[in-house]
This record gives sequence, structure tokens and C-alpha cells, in this order.
Amino acid sequence: MSTAALDRDAYERIAPRYDLVSTVMTLGLGDRWRRAAAGAADLSAGQRALDAYSGTGDLALMLADRVTPRGEVVGMDHSPGMIARARLKSRAPQRQCRFEVGDCTRMPFPDDHFDGATASGGLRSLEDPSVGIRELVRVVRPGGRVVVLEITPPERLRRIHARVLRVAMPLASGLLGGDPQAFSHIAGTVHHVPAPAAMAALMTAAGLGDVRWRRFAGGMATLHHGVVRP
Repeated sequence: MSTAALDRDAYERIAPRYDLVSTVMTLGLGDRWRRAAAGAADLSAGQRALDAYSGTGDLALMLADRVTPRGEVVGMDHSPGMIARARLKSRAPQRQCRFEVGDCTRMPFPDDHFDGATASGGLRSLEDPSVGIRELVRVVRPGGRVVVLEITPPERLRRIHARVLRVAMPLASGLLGGDPQAFSHIAGTVHHVPAPAAMAALMTAAGLGDVRWRRFAGGMATLHHGVVRP
């Protein structure tokens, strides 16, 4: 089975418990990091935004709060189970946010379609993250921002962090009613994320300028953003 197929299968299996175990995995800091990502997208009322690798939709809904009224957000993910849960969240209160199942490396949108795009936790699952970055750049207009948020290995205690993800997270997911094997696979992808400077280089090569990054909680998460060049 390919890496992409493994990821699709894993996310389908964990969808019902994803939010709960994600909270454990991020030590309850996930929403804070997502709010920072939404702010970095620099969107305003009336604009159109994309949230790729949207999962259960938390970041997409934060973007929707920023572009309302008259704006629109599209959340896309390859997992029907995740998108089903995102759609449930979007019902109350009503927001201009729709969720679609699709391949975020080959999206059905024209060039320059969005004013900004975010990607949270998806690029680490790709065999070549640059493919995903180039597609984000393609669908955002010149001058718009592309924002990438990833859970990453911390700068210190890297080995301990790896052990926690490899052993403790599958155990915790099992206790919470999740799927230990699926979470073990997903937790392992954290160590596939390029180092901050390497990720910035990929974003620059894909057509982004003024690429910057910020690390949270000693490096447990990293936020990159850049502006699409003309």
C-alpha cells in the first residue's frame, strides 16, 4: 500500500475521535496555533480562502469568521470521514464555509482563484511536500498569502518527543476509544516534516516571497507563511 493510501485509511479510521486525540497530541494548544495561522493568512471581509488538508474543519471555520460577510472559505481533505465531521461543525452557527472531499495536490480550482490559503498538518503526509506547496501557490492570486502549520519535532528533547509520539499517543488513543495503529502511523509522519529552513526553501522555490516562520512551544509546532509572487 502506498504512503498516500496508508494516510487515507488511517484518517478514515480515526475520524470519530480525531479532535479528542489531537487535543492530547498538541497538549491543548492546537486552537492557539490555528488562530495564529488564521491571522497569518491576513484575510478580510469579502475575500475567498482555501483551507487545504482541512481535517475536521477547525482552521477553515476560523478563516470563515474573518471573511464574513460576503466572503467564502473552502475546506478540502481527502478523507470523507473528516469532511463529514467538518460539515457538522459548520452548521451552527451558519458560516460561508463549504467542505469538499478531494486531492489537495490536484485541486479543481483555476489559477489565482483564492485570496489566501492555509494548510495544517497535511504536507507531512506527502512523499514530496513541494508538490503540495506548488498547488497551494497555483490557486492563490499574486499578493495573497500561503500559510503552512505543522506539528514538528521540538528543538530540544527530540528523542523523548519521538518516543512519546511512538508509544504514548497510540496508547492514549486506545484509551480514548480511537485506533492505536492508525494514530501510530500518523504520529510517525511528524518526523517527516522538513526543518524550518528547508521548508522555507521549498516555499520560496514554489513561488513565494518574504517567507517567514515561527515556532511554538519549544518547536512542537511551526508556522510558515509567504506571499505569492507576481
